[in-house]
Amino acid sequence: MTMFETIGFAILGAGMVADYHRQAIAANAELGARLVAIGHYNPARFADISDQCGVPCVHQEELLAHPEVDVVCICTPSGQHAAQTIAAAGAGKHVLVEKPMALSLGDADAMIAACDQAGVQLGVVLQRRAEPLFQRIHSAIQAGDLGDLTLGVVTIPYHRSQAYYDQADWRGTWALDGGGVLMNQGIHLVDLLIWYMGDPVQVQAHAATLHRDIEVEDTLAATLRFANGALATITATTTAALGCPHRIEIYGTGGDIQVEGESVCRWELADPAQGTVEPPEISAPANAGAGGDPRGIRPTGHIAIFRDFIHALRANNPPQIDGAEGRRSLATVLAVYQAAGLC
Repeated sequence: MTMFETIGFAILGAGMVADYHRQAIAANAELGARLVAIGHYNPARFADISDQCGVPCVHQEELLAHPEVDVVCICTPSGQHAAQTIAAAGAGKHVLVEKPMALSLGDADAMIAACDQAGVQLGVVLQRRAEPLFQRIHSAIQAGDLGDLTLGVVTIPYHRSQAYYDQADWRGTWALDGGGVLMNQGIHLVDLLIWYMGDPVQVQAHAATLHRDIEVEDTLAATLRFANGALATITATTTAALGCPHRIEIYGTGGDIQVEGESVCRWELADPAQGTVEPPEISAPANAGAGGDPRGIRPTGHIAIFRDFIHALRANNPPQIDGAEGRRSLATVLAVYQAAGLC
């Protein structure tokens, strides 16, 4: 694949998240990205989806056999990700799979192995890692600007109505959603937490289904301990009355960073002269964003993930968030569920 060739993307699934993938492909057209096809399971919807997306809508089998498809974006219910990734790899296609990459570590490992065996790249859409703000925080931590990390705090006070869960049979089920607020909504913040602080070595948790008529949890609280002795808390719900911005806070012996939504509300060092990473502008979030509306996610993260994936393909290198990195947040979510007695 040369710098002058286009990269053909196909999207498997036609729900809300597929729209973000379409936007990201279009935004990376100057790098050669182009949408070739959409895959869906229901032939009765093929014509409408084709009209909406401007490309053919076909069965999965036809999509995987399409000679112009280089990358398959998997935007289906989470419980289908593993089998579809393995099928795409078997067809020689690179894979960019939505979070969570799978619902079990065994499936995640099988996906990684299938892509390795086929010689294709596997990327996981945990798009906040691709955002410049969160990358800047990671750089500051790695540089030691915050000193020894001691505490992380993740707060997810979201609102998802019963109608949100009722709009699709798979939502709120163990078999296809794989969990509730932590697996579906919270995994992005879990991913940032472990990217910053490392993988936990001990987890305690409680979970409950308090107000939503679903199989999985709508409210959860967990405490994590890391190898260096640092602690972190995760609190999450989809039952907040209106929904509020999520927060991630990182504290260390040398400084503190607090982020609300996608905005830094505090970045202070004990000795600013020793800082190596320039702090961003301090600002207040305008609204609840994804906390109140699943469509409140900005497209910038997906655009950046696709840009990174395209560069990785052209260089024949793994993407920033490959299968091994995507597995880490899944492992932490599952450890929390196990500690809470959910699995």
